[in-house]
Amino acid sequence: MMKTVAQPAEIMQKSLHQLLIDVPTQQLYYLQQGKCYKTYPISTAINGVGERKGSNQTPRGWHIIRAKIGKARPVNTIFVGRRPLEEMYSASMEEKYPDKDWILTRILWLSGLEPGKNRLGECDTMQRYIYIHGCPDSKPMGIPLSHGCIRMRNTDIVELFELVPPGTTVFIRG
Repeated sequence: MMKTVAQPAEIMQKSLHQLLIDVPTQQLYYLQQGKCYKTYPISTAINGVGERKGSNQTPRGWHIIRAKIGKARPVNTIFVGRRPLEEMYSASMEEKYPDKDWILTRILWLSGLEPGKNRLGECDTMQRYIYIHGCPDSKPMGIPLSHGCIRMRNTDIVELFELVPPGTTVFIRG
């Protein structure tokens, strides 16, 4: 007997917590059972939207939060390879490395739900290390400037991190 696989839209409807990332407006919407409770300004990829590995673009479609990283870490904790460094981010680091796409404070690691679009092969969101993460407060929101991830203000990512559990559905609209 063939087992039916739930489609992403069905998963979204059954999920208590949902995130909608709207690339054209550079906004992230936090929803509970379809009702919007909070809106956050974000910054997606400067290269636009796309799913290919190495594109430095923000992937579209249905995702889930596969992992949450950084609970209880101080604001401005620097993450490299999803590991926290002891050194904290400071403005002097921005001057030294002006083109670095800093991953700060918290990480919500995304995994695609659509095989061939954002999961598996050359388009796998998780293998591309696409996150929702904090960034330096000096970086503007509302303008696409990241290297593929979804950037948020540090205070916003701390708040969102506490609101959403692993498995939260995420739709990225481009």
